[in-house]
Amino acid sequence: MTIELRGLRDKEWDAWFSGLEWAFGGGVWAPEERALWRELTEIDRSIAAWDRDRIVGSFGSFSFRMTVPGGAVVPTAGVTAVSVAATHRRRGLLRRMMRSALEDIHAAGEPLAVLTASEQRIYGRFGYGVATRAMRASIDTARVRIAPPAGADDLTLSVLPPAEAAAHCEELYARLVPTRPGMLARQPGWEKLPLLDPPANRNGASELRCVLAERDGELMGYARYAMKPHWGEGAIPDGTVLVRDLTAADPAAYGALLRFLFEMDLMSTVVLSSRPVDDPLLHLVSDIRRCDLRIVDRLHLRTVDVGAALAARTYATEVDVVLAVEDELCPWNTGNWRLSGGPLGAVCERTTDPAELSFDVRALGAAYLGDASPLALAGAGLVRELRG
Repeated sequence: MTIELRGLRDKEWDAWFSGLEWAFGGGVWAPEERALWRELTEIDRSIAAWDRDRIVGSFGSFSFRMTVPGGAVVPTAGVTAVSVAATHRRRGLLRRMMRSALEDIHAAGEPLAVLTASEQRIYGRFGYGVATRAMRASIDTARVRIAPPAGADDLTLSVLPPAEAAAHCEELYARLVPTRPGMLARQPGWEKLPLLDPPANRNGASELRCVLAERDGELMGYARYAMKPHWGEGAIPDGTVLVRDLTAADPAAYGALLRFLFEMDLMSTVVLSSRPVDDPLLHLVSDIRRCDLRIVDRLHLRTVDVGAALAARTYATEVDVVLAVEDELCPWNTGNWRLSGGPLGAVCERTTDPAELSFDVRALGAAYLGDASPLALAGAGLVRELRG
């Protein structure tokens, strides 16, 4: 039977999302989660695959804006809701949906596409490279101490319900977006996502709380967290502080917030997720071996328009190089590109000059935000030197 791809309609969203739930293991999302994702879904950027009267695949995109090296905030498609029914695998359906979506993203003038992957091995064959990694830390606070930077004692801390502090936290987040490649500017409605806290999802933890760090009335940092109490053998308190996010404008605010989280009564472990791999935490703790660090892939990135993407960012040193790119899914990228520029800006245009480097399209994505060096990628065979 022919499977038809067509744009999603409002009345089809519930069936579309239910199919997505089954594709991700059959768990039913809490009503609060489902309602928010219904609000955030961009219907006109969502695809449903139909086998007669049944949805057997889904694909969507969000209209994001992402910071790239140099501080520019660039239109970026956030790929989401990717699924194929178990009954319809190995028929090329995911490739069809991916190709269709990339054509639409290119037509919309978005030079980049990003996603977070449920399974890392899926997306490399579609040209996505691992562009950022995240660190998870589970810290034994009975044995690890924090040495906050100078100025941490000058900050005033207060704890509020997250909703009450949300507006000020969003202002600080927006101020920091240009400072780190890979940060996403919040689009309307997305400020609700960090506050989502369905009781059904707490798994024995408290409701979410928010601690603010202020200096002379100005917000300098915040952390959203929950506490999960536990009493060990002999009624010894052994709880866990679960940190959802921690954002700070300077080292003193970061140190003050981290110390607050470490010193909570009845808690003996602090778990931080989705931290940058260069997080200051690594240099503030007294014993890194007792922090149980784990590095995982985070943001997968694809260059949808090579010329526009490479021209949108800056480079640490002056560069003038011709790159050869092969791109099966986005054939408009295939060919030779001259990249020239430096710290003040760059230009990337088609050229007939011979190429000096050959980049696998995945390698472009992996190197784009600066997480992976071209030298490391060359060691994996994803970048090749053509001159010699």
